[in-house]
Amino acid sequence: MDVRPVTFAALVEELAERIAAAPGDAWVRVALDGAPAAGPGELADALVGPLRVRGREVMRVSAADFLRPASLRFEHGRTDPDAFHDDWLDYGALSREVLDRLEPGGPGKVLPTLWDATRDRATRAAYVTVPKGAVLLMDGALLLGRWLPFDVTVHLWMSPNALARRTAEDQRWTLPAYARYEEEAGPLDTADVVVRVDDPRHPAVAER
Repeated sequence: MDVRPVTFAALVEELAERIAAAPGDAWVRVALDGAPAAGPGELADALVGPLRVRGREVMRVSAADFLRPASLRFEHGRTDPDAFHDDWLDYGALSREVLDRLEPGGPGKVLPTLWDATRDRATRAAYVTVPKGAVLLMDGALLLGRWLPFDVTVHLWMSPNALARRTAEDQRWTLPAYARYEEEAGPLDTADVVVRVDDPRHPAVAER
């Protein structure tokens, strides 16, 4: 891959232009995929304004609000990287309650949150109507290679050393899960856009 350095502001504008250019009046479902250290949530938040300037309404959803209950996540302990990779995120609920509802001809009503992991209980959020032509921006980790129906996928990639350096000490047990994800899901090959963020202040777009 060729790597093209960009500023964060330029990256946001470039992605906003690409997403807003999607044809038709259907919804556009966008994944901002990356480990927390890569900042997928920050990038998703930064895209909201530029997309609205381009005439696209935006619905923000975080995959972290669709975790499974603690009894399922911690069935093999609280620091099991394979369980983190396979069992923490409720992929079925993400499809059923969010992404499938924005299929062409779908109802256009999504559940913005499902589970409060801190309190370990359902959020009991109400469904939200997403206007036709709007963009769903979903940030999260380990989103690709799961048969989730996204229209545009952006993967924020960090080298193993950078990821280890920028991951909090109490979260470094998750590193083997990200290594497994890169090997099995191949996000560098499957994402529509790959952005290298070893230093989030100086991103670089990786072009095939």
